Amino acid sequence: MARYTGPTCRQCRRERVKLFLKGTKCDTLKCPMERKPYPPGAHGRERLRQGSEYLIQLREKQKARRIYGMLERAFSNLYKLAERQPGVTGENLLRMLELRLDNVVFRARWGTSRSQARQLVSHGHILVNGKRVTIPSYRLRLDDEVTLKETSKDIEYFKHNVDTIDRALPEWLGEQGSSWEVKVLTLPTREQIDVDVHEQLIVELYSK
Repeated sequence: MARYTGPTCRQCRRERVKLFLKGTKCDTLKCPMERKPYPPGAHGRERLRQGSEYLIQLREKQKARRIYGMLERAFSNLYKLAERQPGVTGENLLRMLELRLDNVVFRARWGTSRSQARQLVSHGHILVNGKRVTIPSYRLRLDDEVTLKETSKDIEYFKHNVDTIDRALPEWLGEQGSSWEVKVLTLPTREQIDVDVHEQLIVELYSK
């Protein structure tokens, strides 16, 4: 399973905005964006000037891809799928990104970051409709129920995350009786997705 293995905080600095890839560290003064809010590299400060239209579109695509922890090929394939679906392509893309299993685990507060949520899925802690799923990119559907494996509920790590992470569930996702089970109530709309991404710029980039 391919994944990015380089410096995580370097990605935030390259996009010049906090992507919250390191969980709770991003809210502290230890976050590199607090000390070096400019692109990495010897010529990082020179990149602060406004770029071309293509560069703006590229940076927006890279920002979205890094927020959800995807590599280029997977992101591009997802865009092609969104393009074939009825409706607005940009909204379709964000909807499918939000319905990824690793993102739902992150939204449920079981992981402090999407990369951590991805690891939890890969290690078999997550059940979808009662069956174990170990594919982080698994796309959920309407009325799907996501639960934490019974033997994992006693792990102190999960209890600590649920008790301390101050992140509300989105409107399209609801708890089913406890903090260990969430359900896809409705398909997310653009207004319900709080990710700071201008999806139209991504559409314009791939349409070239």
